[in-house]
Amino acid sequence: MPATSSAETSQRLLALLSLLQQTREWPGSRLAERLQVSERTVRRDVERLRELGYRIDGTKGRDGGYRLDAGTALPPMLFDDEQAVAIAIALKTATGTGAGIAESAGRALSTMRQVLPRRLSTRIDSLEVSAAGNGHGEVGTDVILAVDAAIRASEELRFDYRRAGEDFDDDAAPRRTQPHHLVAWSGRWYVVGWSPQSQDWRTYRADRVRPRVPNGPRFVPREVPGGDVGKFLAGRFKGSTEADEWPCRGEVILHLDATDVASYLTDAEVEPRGPGRCRVRLGSFSWAGLCASLARFDADVDVVGPVELRNAFATLAERSSRAAGTALGR
Repeated sequence: MPATSSAETSQRLLALLSLLQQTREWPGSRLAERLQVSERTVRRDVERLRELGYRIDGTKGRDGGYRLDAGTALPPMLFDDEQAVAIAIALKTATGTGAGIAESAGRALSTMRQVLPRRLSTRIDSLEVSAAGNGHGEVGTDVILAVDAAIRASEELRFDYRRAGEDFDDDAAPRRTQPHHLVAWSGRWYVVGWSPQSQDWRTYRADRVRPRVPNGPRFVPREVPGGDVGKFLAGRFKGSTEADEWPCRGEVILHLDATDVASYLTDAEVEPRGPGRCRVRLGSFSWAGLCASLARFDADVDVVGPVELRNAFATLAERSSRAAGTALGR
């Protein structure tokens, strides 16, 4: 029988390590079957991995086997293609976690990239994703890569889009957008693009996107209003067409101490105005919403301005009066 080459041994060690990383515990006979070697060879390979720093515990008995446990040092690890892409995305969006790990994440990504095969390093280098909030959404890497490819190529994205709680409609015509940014925001991924049909910017939840093949025609990239995609997206979620601004802003005197108000209005200006009074400047997506934000304090409110806020309180008072009459049977 010809001697086993060092290359074959190395390949087998990598295969063994990959198997041990997948499952908590492997019977020795099962490992031998998967690797197509004898159990004696498996024992030798386990010893080689131990010498390289991997902590592999053996279990005794008829079905004795092996499990990979945590050690005192970090040994090399193996990842499949999807895992490598997922790690790269997580590292590239680490600045949005608020954990102050941007520099460490950058060094980790650089270290990881040095050992990646070209097919993966090229895909990871080209990823253009932004982090504008904390957390990441439940969206497949295939969608992220497809959207990213369209962004880099400046090609229209053709896609199916499902509404909340519904499945994709296979008979519906595909939507179109000129994708400019892929953003992780407050636990979800969003595609920010320019709609040729409506001649306006649109945002789509990436977990509701199913890309179509092929992409549409090429387009000339443009800048989002304000130039900052994070602020632009924040503004859109506030119902504003401007960058990170509430469309409705007002000022009132609230008959409560500032200390009793400030902690509940994190996106507002609160100034003391003597015992039991404070000046509040805040915004909302609508004037009715602004009234509701103030009414929840169950205290008197003096409207400073503008007149739209005063009118909104008058409308709310009329609605409240009708609701009270309904409750009393009038």
